[in-house]
Order: sequence, then C-alpha cells, then structure tokens
Amino acid sequence: QVQVVESGGGSVQAGGSLRLSCVASGYTYNLRAMAWFRQGPGKEREAVACVYFGDGGTEYADSVQGRFTISRNNAKNEAYLQLNNLKPEDTAMYYCAAAERWPGYWYNALYYNTWGQGTQVTVSS
Repeated sequence: QVQVVESGGGSVQAGGSLRLSCVASGYTYNLRAMAWFRQGPGKEREAVACVYFGDGGTEYADSVQGRFTISRNNAKNEAYLQLNNLKPEDTAMYYCAAAERWPGYWYNALYYNTWGQGTQVTVSS
C-alpha cells in the first residue's frame, strides 16, 4: 500500500505564500494521481487541486485557480502545492491524498486510497 506524509504548513499573513509537500512511500507502483484537499473548522472537506502522474495534467478548484499551483515529481513520488496570495478563507487543514486508479472525478474523495494526517495552514488578516 501507499503512505503519504504532508509538510510545509504554517502561519502567514494574507497575501503571503507557502509551499506544501507530499511524499508517497511504500508500494507506489500504481500511483496515478495525488491531490490536495482541505477542511476548515466547522466546514466540509473540499478538493483543492489534483495532479496526474501520467502527463502532469492538473485540476483546480475555482476558489484557488490562479493562486495555487500543483506539481509533481514522478521519480520521487512527490507532489507539491504552491500557495500564493493566501487569503484568510484558505485557512484549513490541508490533506494529501493518493489515488491508485485514475480518478473518475478528481474532486471526489472516494477515488483516493490513502490520506495523510494533514498540515495546518493558517492565514491571518
């Protein structure tokens, strides 16, 4: 099976930037995509971005389009999320997820097999 670990969270002021990293380990042979989800206090989990390991194609939630960039390093089984121009509403626990099949709907958490424990992003105004 695959395990993932996130890192890079922290506290920043609005307009600041962070870079999150997610490292996959274990049996990564079938790794097809990695995604970032987030969940703020009292809110539902929402999909943020997804990157496909086949061609590097990406998906983004409308709320982060143009501000966040997801990328991956296939050889290292790693995914990254660059968060720019952060807003207070971006405050959440950010989770990395790994899919071992091509996600039918990238934003649907049911397509992901493995989840990390999360890394906290806090944006103050």
